[in-house]
Amino acid sequence: MSQNNKDDIAQQLTALYRQSIELLGEDPNRQGLQKTPARVANAMQYLTKGYQEHPHEILCTALFQEDYSEMVVLKDIEVYSMCEHHLLPFFGKAHIAYIPNGTICGLSKFPRMVDAFSRRLQVQERLTMEIRDCIQDVLKPMGAAVVLECQHLCMQMRGVQKQNSVTTTSAFTGVFGNSTTRQEFFSLLSARLI
Repeated sequence: MSQNNKDDIAQQLTALYRQSIELLGEDPNRQGLQKTPARVANAMQYLTKGYQEHPHEILCTALFQEDYSEMVVLKDIEVYSMCEHHLLPFFGKAHIAYIPNGTICGLSKFPRMVDAFSRRLQVQERLTMEIRDCIQDVLKPMGAAVVLECQHLCMQMRGVQKQNSVTTTSAFTGVFGNSTTRQEFFSLLSARLI
């Protein structure tokens, strides 16, 4: 997206957030709120920047042929996203595993790929599957596993208001359908090896 297009969108969002503040019964000219519409517009553009990113391409930038066929696990990748139902944040951790089939990927690409999917309006269930499918499509491993553990502000600060609730989702392909492989993955997730 060009800078001019970004600026135009920011101006339109600013006007909409200004109107929203008025509709909520506040005065957008009050000192503390004068710059709020522009700040919110910029924040929303940042929080949804994943629409301009291409997760598959992120993984493709660091593929290497390697004769390694054991499990690769990345734990505790921070996730920050926006619930598409209420436009409130949900956040937590992603845990990823794959078993290479001749191709590995640079480790830093996985958190970048997770960010590209999570910086969109999302539901946790779809986000879990998108991460899994991207790994499977690009690396073509013997199997991929993804577990997300997240807290949702739409449940914690409104609605049922359950502050300690955590939602866990999982998605598997290939050899992770095997209970032994899946159990190894879960054992590695709960282990503190360092």
